[in-house]
Amino acid sequence: MKYKLYAAAAAITLFAGAVSAEELRLSHQWAEGDVRHQVAQMVADDVAAAGVDLTIQIFPNQTLFKAREQYTPLSRGQLDMTVLPLSYAGGQQPAYNLTLMPGLVKNHDHGDRLSHSPFMAEIENIMAGDDVMVLVHGYLAGGFGSNKGCITKPEDVAGVTIRAAGKSFEEMLASAGASISSMASSEIYPALQSGVLDATNTSSESFVSYRLYEQLKCYTPAGDYALWFMYQPLLMNKATFDGLNADQQAALRAAGEKAQAFYLEQAKLGDAVAAKAFSDAGVELAEMTEADFNAWRDVAAMSSYPAFVAETPDGQRLLDMALSVE
Repeated sequence: MKYKLYAAAAAITLFAGAVSAEELRLSHQWAEGDVRHQVAQMVADDVAAAGVDLTIQIFPNQTLFKAREQYTPLSRGQLDMTVLPLSYAGGQQPAYNLTLMPGLVKNHDHGDRLSHSPFMAEIENIMAGDDVMVLVHGYLAGGFGSNKGCITKPEDVAGVTIRAAGKSFEEMLASAGASISSMASSEIYPALQSGVLDATNTSSESFVSYRLYEQLKCYTPAGDYALWFMYQPLLMNKATFDGLNADQQAALRAAGEKAQAFYLEQAKLGDAVAAKAFSDAGVELAEMTEADFNAWRDVAAMSSYPAFVAETPDGQRLLDMALSVE
């Protein structure tokens, strides 16, 4: 009889513990093989292993919220966490457009320094006003692919019809003499195949996942210098984080720090994987030099940068802070 009472009491205690455990919901737009999902999964696994009565349920593939519709529910506490290209929320906060701006990031290590700079602290202050915080910083890089000669410097896009990733890149490329054709990443392959596009500018991951090496003659990978970098952090609702106990907060921060190191390593690896995929497919590779990068930055300084400053409160100061990071 005593044994049965002890067993019943243990079961009640176990049930109570399960009920009191906190569960967070994390939404993102990518498939489970994507590095951004892997970052989210690493955080979820490490938090679960910490034994602090906290679990994270991940909703990949836009199953909870659409790709560009996650920031608002996150800021309202309707969503706990997301991995999101921050520029998606540039409509709500124009300052976020600096996180997808040509010429601000040279390479991954430079991006990591930018993530830990006073500039990013300013961006995080803006997020805090929306009840949002960063758990994992991360930039992903991209490059150019073309069927009309290799693209490394501004004059290479004159007369070329190109798809660009982001408004600021469209402004810069148009200023360099390109014709812009806007479309989703999923539409690039058939557009190249049919001749609607001569070239494209997108992420290393998209170049591989959409098999663009089947349609391109020259590829400019992200190497020591690259023009296209997009900040894609793991974000969390700040009120939700503040409502957790100290052990749960510590577990999240520790998991985030570990995932951030993994993210940087995998971002570099992703560029190498893309370059190899194109090389293996017989596509010519063209490296961007420091002089090429600076030439593009000069074009951006006459196009994308003034456009950003004109539509962004305190835009010039934020731009100068970003450009000051060496």
